[in-house]
Amino acid sequence: MRSPLLDTPGAVAAEAPDETIAAHYGEPYAEQRALAAGQALVDRSDREVVRISGPDRLSWLNDLSSQKLDKLAPGVPAQTLLLDLQGRVEHHLTLVDDGEAVWAHVEPGTSAELVAYLEKMRFMLRVEVADVTAEYAVVSVAAPDADPVAEPGEGMIAIGGDFLVPRERLANLPAELGLRPAGLWAYEALRIEAHVPRLGFETDHKAIPHEVGWIDQAVHLSKGCYRGQETVARVHNLGHPPRRLVFLHLDGSVDALPPHGAPVTLGVGAEAEGTAEVGFVGSSARHHELGPIALALVKRTVPVDADLLAGGVAATQEVIVPPDAGRNVKIDPALRRRIR
Repeated sequence: MRSPLLDTPGAVAAEAPDETIAAHYGEPYAEQRALAAGQALVDRSDREVVRISGPDRLSWLNDLSSQKLDKLAPGVPAQTLLLDLQGRVEHHLTLVDDGEAVWAHVEPGTSAELVAYLEKMRFMLRVEVADVTAEYAVVSVAAPDADPVAEPGEGMIAIGGDFLVPRERLANLPAELGLRPAGLWAYEALRIEAHVPRLGFETDHKAIPHEVGWIDQAVHLSKGCYRGQETVARVHNLGHPPRRLVFLHLDGSVDALPPHGAPVTLGVGAEAEGTAEVGFVGSSARHHELGPIALALVKRTVPVDADLLAGGVAATQEVIVPPDAGRNVKIDPALRRRIR
């Protein structure tokens, strides 16, 4: 569904899977600064929206997913994962309960599969699942992991720094909220800075929650059983995940950014794995202060001080998920940047 904000003067469309929204409106760095200051909104209306109603909704979602949701209070944002039987991540939901229904937004192109799975799991419970993407659009009024400054207008649903708004109001929303439009490039740069993973970018078909730091963010480690919970518990109590998320400072003298999926290899002078791949680039961006940056998923055994090449671009690491994650080792909250 093409966003009407793409008709804003200066708007440039983003790349797939986000091609229906703007990458920027002509001033990428100014848009980043405005978003970081709480003075901009990002059109993320390519994301899809699912509404789950009925009196059994919270206990039902609690039984199906990784987060403890049975006692979720109205208005409190949460994240949860749906895993497969081997504990691999299939869906990441950002959600809130409004007292009558749970509203969740998910990655572009994933709601149909999510709704089909949820419908299959309804059994005799009092729940109703609806894809309401055609009626509601997602916008973000704060950087990832930051507290919003703007207040939602009437008829909007707040999920932390994200608002769900009726689609017919999207074209005039910047004026309605008194915020300048910022493109997805601004949001992605601040997301990477905040070390926040994105499903399908920092994950692949093998990814498990420990690898990207979703433990404590989207997983409750002491709740009851759910699909994939055995893997989560085994890694947390007995082992280590095979890969770990890292933050990369990229060589600023190179014009191009490494694309999603570009191979990560050990850099010049690092100990011997030759040119063998040790991971892949998830997301990359140009940050208004930090310069070119990226998130990558690499093998756990890669030394934390090793220089890397990300798609051939020299890169230095910052640890997000430590090599000894699991075995009850928690991720240091200080390693997750907090943008204010």
